[in-house]
Amino acid sequence: MDKKALRAEIREKKRAMTESQIEKTSAALGEQLRNHPLYQSAKSIFGYLSYNQEVRTMPMLEQAQKDGKRVAVPKVIDDTMIFIWLDDLSRVELGYCNIPEPVDNGPEAVDETALVMMPGLAFDPQGHRCGYGGGFYDRYLEKHPDHPTIAMCYGFQMFDRLDVDAHDIPVDVVLHQEVLG
Repeated sequence: MDKKALRAEIREKKRAMTESQIEKTSAALGEQLRNHPLYQSAKSIFGYLSYNQEVRTMPMLEQAQKDGKRVAVPKVIDDTMIFIWLDDLSRVELGYCNIPEPVDNGPEAVDETALVMMPGLAFDPQGHRCGYGGGFYDRYLEKHPDHPTIAMCYGFQMFDRLDVDAHDIPVDVVLHQEVLG
């Protein structure tokens, strides 16, 4: 299946989910994340602010702060994605492609050991991912290759094998959860 067809199939399945299913499944994924050694050893979390039917990350970011971790989220400036420290999780607005991002343009987050939470539409057990097509995370990780990476997805977003391009950077760990009612 080509990436365009794959993206359409996943979007359709995500749109069919109820808000309750999204919240319950996201909460279970949040527990998986919190119990994972990569999370437990991280001093900083470079997360993302979910939109549409993505796994809800805000409770995970709030928990990370309660766990004493510093949190940063991406912001697109021109055609580059950077991570901005977000000590006040309410200081967000709609940004690039109507994705929530920090109101402020700084301070830029610097922690080459931070755990990067990766969004995506589809994943496989080897950590390959099909993103949304912008290539922002691949370009970021190419410049910052030492970050551990983790992705979370609904069970229907996992595939046995994804076709990848040479520039696609796999994630270290994919946590997945079948949709909960």
